[in-house]
Amino acid sequence: MKTKKHLLHLLLGLAVIAGVSLVVMLLWNWLIPHIFGGLAINYWQALGLLVLSRILLGGWGWHWRRFGHHRGDHNLIREKWMKMSPEERKELINKRREFLKGRGRAYKHFEDWNEFFGDSDADIPSEKTNE
Repeated sequence: MKTKKHLLHLLLGLAVIAGVSLVVMLLWNWLIPHIFGGLAINYWQALGLLVLSRILLGGWGWHWRRFGHHRGDHNLIREKWMKMSPEERKELINKRREFLKGRGRAYKHFEDWNEFFGDSDADIPSEKTNE
């Protein structure tokens, strides 16, 4: 059963590649000779152009998952913030305030740090509710 499923996926993948190559060839031959005076290309040249563009511009789709950017809508910093107690949040804010103190524009950007960070627990951002 798995072999049939893998074979079906392979055939479907080859059909998609063949279809996309055909579309690239037709679009190239319709646009490029008329706009830029270029030459028409055949099917195999369109397939080669597709492969070349994936190598030079798009990679193979591995880099996003490898570096953890393919996690959907998860905001890891927000999740960590929401798991902190109010005391831990206040401690993090104070550490960040001390770290940025005297570091030029990053620190001077905000006139009043208390306005930005807040000094009371009520000023600490909380989970927003969807209305």
